Amino acid sequence: MSHDSTAVPDSAVRKLSGRRRKEIVAVLLFSGGPIFESSIPLSVFGIDRQDAGVPRYRLLVCAGEEGPLRTTGGLELSAPHGLDAIGRAGTVVVPAWRSITSPPPEQALDVLRRAHEEGARIVGLCTGAFVLAAAGLLDGRPATTHWMYAPTLAKRYPSVHVDPRELFVDDGDVLTSAGTGAGIDLCLHIVRSDHGNEAANALARRLVVPPRRGGGTGHTGGAGGGAAQERYLDRSLPEEIGADPLAEVVAWALEHLHEQFDVEQLAARAYMSRRTFDRRFRSLTGSAPLQWLITQRVLQAQRLLETSDYSVDEVAGRCGFRSPVALRGHFRRQLGASPAAYRAAYRARRPQAEQSVAGEHGPSAGVPQQGQGAQPLSADPAPLSGAPGVPSQSRRPAENGEVLPRPTLPGRR
Repeated sequence: MSHDSTAVPDSAVRKLSGRRRKEIVAVLLFSGGPIFESSIPLSVFGIDRQDAGVPRYRLLVCAGEEGPLRTTGGLELSAPHGLDAIGRAGTVVVPAWRSITSPPPEQALDVLRRAHEEGARIVGLCTGAFVLAAAGLLDGRPATTHWMYAPTLAKRYPSVHVDPRELFVDDGDVLTSAGTGAGIDLCLHIVRSDHGNEAANALARRLVVPPRRGGGTGHTGGAGGGAAQERYLDRSLPEEIGADPLAEVVAWALEHLHEQFDVEQLAARAYMSRRTFDRRFRSLTGSAPLQWLITQRVLQAQRLLETSDYSVDEVAGRCGFRSPVALRGHFRRQLGASPAAYRAAYRARRPQAEQSVAGEHGPSAGVPQQGQGAQPLSADPAPLSGAPGVPSQSRRPAENGEVLPRPTLPGRR
């Protein structure tokens, strides 16, 4: 789901106080932040595109701590403004934070709290959500961040309603987004909210990105539209679970997804009641065990559809679903398409060059051949390759062509 709508609840609209101006956007940078994410709001709000019909913002780039600020590749940045300049901004954007486990500078958090109290719109892109959470601005609110970090955000800040399915969440005066691409989506949404669809679409054309990404159910103060981060998820577990007693049970589940078992059986393997198991699992991951198990089965089905010639009925059986109907229902809910349609679309998107290489050099370890079914193709020790019929690949293609890592077994490197 992506909370994407130009409608904002009346309760969330607050008057700016003091010398703050709606057209002024302050971007708060910290040392150690990645340059790509940091550059997104600079590119959206810091370039004059009035010739293309995009209203102009006034950009203030502010250092959240003493400089120079180090970023990707050892580069050093010198921000033209300090924290005091944020007092003029109607919107404050935190594009990234260097570490999801370390606290941000308290002085910067105080400035964010004051800005919010004075009616400014506060935006956290990707790991910037951790800064907003540390400032207490996400307490009791819906929020999102990159799917890899969502369990940690939920665990460290239990009062935040973290939804890793969202590309971005607009809760009126506090907004958060997922990874890099979702940061662009949220910035476009801000322009759309401020100046309408025409301005946002003109900006999207200049950036050569879709004005809206379709495919999700959406939410901005309860309204719909937008796209879902859920289709990019790789829902293994955060590395920190590796030292927990539940890790052994989770490892067993990942290795036996081809078998039919339920959460009751996992709880029994952990020597816990179902209620205790659910509570412990959710506290560690931010996800209910049943939803996690279903998602893992859908991910395995997705890989089989991509890399084998099994029928949909056979895929259902090899992924632990009790029937093809169950597979189709869960698959469509998570990926927005039927298994058959997903396979057809995936094969249509595969580069022609890949097929040519396979034809020139014979069967490849990465390209299943017609009639082979799903024979193991490599000795990759990735956890899901332990299930019969699952071709081993170190990486898998995502829906948008981005390459995502396979899940890593807790405790395994």
